[in-house]
Amino acid sequence: MGYEWKVMEFAFEVVMEQYSARVEQRMKRLFQSLSEKDRRRYAAVEADKLGYGGTDYIAALFGVDPKTIRQGLADLDAPADPASGRIRKKGAAAGG
Repeated sequence: MGYEWKVMEFAFEVVMEQYSARVEQRMKRLFQSLSEKDRRRYAAVEADKLGYGGTDYIAALFGVDPKTIRQGLADLDAPADPASGRIRKKGAAAGG
């Protein structure tokens, strides 16, 4: 008693939808108003929503490195935020 396996090949193109120019502008404005930590997390959530290709798209939109978005995803997946409540002040010198 033998079994015959049939292998089927499928060709498809993954098309990621992009946001409209109006929505992108609003996203950029919101992004600029956030703290560094919140920017990283916001970018990560947006990239995650888009799926494949989302990281590169959002990195280009916000002008950040894709590594920043991956760090944001790791931050969001962490059980607790070790930097909770700490926000670095814009333009503040390190150490005083």
